[in-house]
Amino acid sequence: MNYNLNKPSDKQEQKVSTFALMRKLLGLIGEERRNLILALGAILVNATLSLLGTYLVGHTIDTYIQTKQYHGVLVFAGILLTLYIVAFFVNFIQMRLMGGVGQRMLFSLRNALFNKLQELPVDFFNQNKVGDLISRINNDTDKVNQFFSQSLMQFLGSIFTMLGAGIFLLSINFQLGLAALSPALIVYVFTKIVSPWVKHRNAASLKSTGYLSAEIQESLANFKVIIAFDRRDYFRKRFEAANKQNYTKSVQAGIANNIFMPVYTLAANIGQLIVLSLGIYLILQGNFTLGLLISFIAYVSNFYNPLRQLAALWANFQVAMAGWDRISQILSLETNLHVVESTKTITSTSFLSFQNVTFKYPNGKEVLHKVSFDLERGKTYAFVGPTGGGKTTTASLIARLYDTTKGTILIDGNDIRSYTPEERSRIIGFILQEPFLFSGTVRENILYGNPEYYKLNNEQLTEEIKNAGLESLLEHFAQGLDTKIQTTGDGISLGQKQLIAFMRAVLRKPELLILDEATANIDTMTEQLLDEILKKLPESTTLVIIAHRLNTIENADDIFFVNTGKVIHAGSLSDAVNMLLHEKNES
Repeated sequence: MNYNLNKPSDKQEQKVSTFALMRKLLGLIGEERRNLILALGAILVNATLSLLGTYLVGHTIDTYIQTKQYHGVLVFAGILLTLYIVAFFVNFIQMRLMGGVGQRMLFSLRNALFNKLQELPVDFFNQNKVGDLISRINNDTDKVNQFFSQSLMQFLGSIFTMLGAGIFLLSINFQLGLAALSPALIVYVFTKIVSPWVKHRNAASLKSTGYLSAEIQESLANFKVIIAFDRRDYFRKRFEAANKQNYTKSVQAGIANNIFMPVYTLAANIGQLIVLSLGIYLILQGNFTLGLLISFIAYVSNFYNPLRQLAALWANFQVAMAGWDRISQILSLETNLHVVESTKTITSTSFLSFQNVTFKYPNGKEVLHKVSFDLERGKTYAFVGPTGGGKTTTASLIARLYDTTKGTILIDGNDIRSYTPEERSRIIGFILQEPFLFSGTVRENILYGNPEYYKLNNEQLTEEIKNAGLESLLEHFAQGLDTKIQTTGDGISLGQKQLIAFMRAVLRKPELLILDEATANIDTMTEQLLDEILKKLPESTTLVIIAHRLNTIENADDIFFVNTGKVIHAGSLSDAVNMLLHEKNES
């Protein structure tokens, strides 16, 4: 399955309307519907009061100022002041409501995005850069939030004000109102044509920001290697190229976002000129009054000033929609590792069975071809072979990090796909060559994935470690369970990191434990210590060892040779050695 966000699948390439995107986004924050409705009501009240005030100004001029009835002027001045005070408080309430909506929406959106990432398979992370995913979670969600919390209500308020002003213009004098609104037709056509281009420019800018973030993340993650090989120049050039691309795309997006303002301003000026010219003509003809003309000019301003605001807000809207487009790409993805119905397919003494398994990575060559083998409960199996032969792929399929392209994998006679992730992780333990540790303490890293020990204090946990025969591993840490761990690995050796990974896996009491080159980067003394630990595993535990070094598999009950898409039963250690030597001579 294609999970590459930069190379969309046919489903991802389907054009989605702006309305459909907005509806999907609003559906995600459905719990905010009440606050949104209240804020929308406040906007309607505010726009109505503002437009009514404009009409009352014209009425006051014609009825009281021209007739010098100053008492009426004072009365209507008081009415206008009341309207404006009410509008002020309504606007304040609306801002308070939307401020909270924006922050809660950002919280919900980032949660939904991160939770979706948790559901996706390893395939997804192999096909996408971590920096780009971080940019989508941080930067793109913030673009959406900025529009919702700062621009959405202004956007809707401007539209309501425009509609109300247009209705008043046509009601006061239909012909003059029609003439005043005619430049808006040009604006509408222009916006319709240009908007897709603006959205595309903003999408390209956000994509380049994600690429820049990915470059920074990669450089910082490998900084030790950069220093060791003194290749700062190489990464500097890569960063400069990414930064230049980001600069170019940002400038292009900025130009696109600012293209609306001059066009909208020109339309507003033309509309006011039309009203002023025709309005004076109608006054001279005796068909119009001065107060109505003043109100009319004010309504034209109420129509075109929001239109100019919409020029900036529409650009913000396109940025937000481009960001939401990138976010929804992830939210629309589904894992391809589905749980199927549990059915007992065969009666077998084998604990794990590969049956005609074929596998290839997305857009890659075939790694395994019609592979079949059986593993019995309680035995130790070694998988050996040259680099790139398919050993790690075989281990990954056993742990169901991937699904087979063809064929079936069985655990206790059941399709491996019928086990839930929780059941499968309880049955199968996996220790990698380079284990990942979280920032925290040894205790917190050991407890990761071991919920049954969460409530134990240090003394109780230490007792459990002793019962599992792991106390000798804990002695390698100066502060014991309270030893500080950093994700950078500073302060502890790779061997110590591997010890933590062993304790974490063994305490889970897995029925099958996979060691993927788990002892490749540790010293002989530590390797011997871990070997002693493995010998203390329950007799029912099946052990799968992926190894290059033959001394790590000398005690294996059975050995398989993995290469060129095949898994061949090698039998003894000497047979495996002969196969490796033969493969070396052939290459």
